[in-house]
Amino acid sequence: MGGRAQRYIGVAERRARLALRQRLAGQARAGTPEEVAGSLVALHGTDPAAVYLAVGARLADPAKTVAETGRALYDDRSLVRMHGMRHTVFVFPTALTAVVNASTGLAVAARERAALLRDMAAAGAPDAAWLKEVEDSALAALARRGQATAAELAQDEPRLREQFVYAAGKRYEGLHTVSTRLLRVLGVEGKVVRGRPLGSWTSSQFRWAVAPEHPELDPEQAQAELLGLWLAACGPATEADLKWWTGWRVTEVRRALSAIAAQPVSLDEGTGYVTDGDVDEVAAPGEPWAALLPALDPTAMGWQQRDWYLAPELRPRLFDRSGNVGPTVWWNGRVVGGWAQRPDGEIVWRILAEEGVGREALAAIEKEAERLSGWVGTTRITPRFRTPLEKELAA
Repeated sequence: MGGRAQRYIGVAERRARLALRQRLAGQARAGTPEEVAGSLVALHGTDPAAVYLAVGARLADPAKTVAETGRALYDDRSLVRMHGMRHTVFVFPTALTAVVNASTGLAVAARERAALLRDMAAAGAPDAAWLKEVEDSALAALARRGQATAAELAQDEPRLREQFVYAAGKRYEGLHTVSTRLLRVLGVEGKVVRGRPLGSWTSSQFRWAVAPEHPELDPEQAQAELLGLWLAACGPATEADLKWWTGWRVTEVRRALSAIAAQPVSLDEGTGYVTDGDVDEVAAPGEPWAALLPALDPTAMGWQQRDWYLAPELRPRLFDRSGNVGPTVWWNGRVVGGWAQRPDGEIVWRILAEEGVGREALAAIEKEAERLSGWVGTTRITPRFRTPLEKELAA
């Protein structure tokens, strides 16, 4: 990673890379949800509606958003909603299932299973052998059904309904059901994934499905592959960005950077990295662009160090107290405001930036709001994590 002079990549070029590689500039918009997810590596999947909104913001024809995203997730299963980095649910291209599981899931899964067994033992619940029997039975039932809720699986395997007391005698004592904890462990282990929602595309209630079959990969090789894909989409990025996005230890980040021969570049905040061969200058899109991105959008949440696209003074209005970003308005590679949907379905937005948003920008943003409204219609969208500006606009 050393030995070469470091090229400086300034804010303007970083925004140009973001516009093109994150599929936000008009000329870079995608034809399918698979193209969107492939370009971004991962879409935040904690809030199901946000997945569709993130795809719709990047499709050349957003009218296809709901039907095509549903097809990819639940019919073709070319996209999969599963646990990934930082113990968070994402939507990935199905071909990345093995890479994500080996690079980020296995270590977390081992801790999750150990914690479940420890909690069950402390409560006097059955042991690991019993849990393995229940697990095998539940997975077999899920395979027979194709997709099922936890309640439906419990009809086939009644032991899933067993409960045990968690943290007895402590102020956070609670009653846990085996199905809830076990399915979560199986999700982190890459054995089950989120299936079709119980309601519309905005519903947070879902069925479970058996995860797509995938080979077991070497964790270090998987980490190198995942980091390379992410840097190609989001580079340049600092070590701090990489550590935050992956949830890995800094030693793992450095080992993966070395494995892919990542090249150092100079950024305003210090040393960043790009993939080998990606140091050449990237020109800005041919036309200015605007975008309305949803809460938890992968672009807004893509980097830990965000000053180059998000002014610090805007953050209190756009983030909740846990660091989750709300709906954002973009103009030429930077966040300039936020948006929301009112109860009657109207899309409303507000500019927070103090400068650089003129008549052309306002017209382009209004066009994007109309574009969003055109395919969302009266479907009511309420972000799972509410932020100050979103709540104010939606009132």
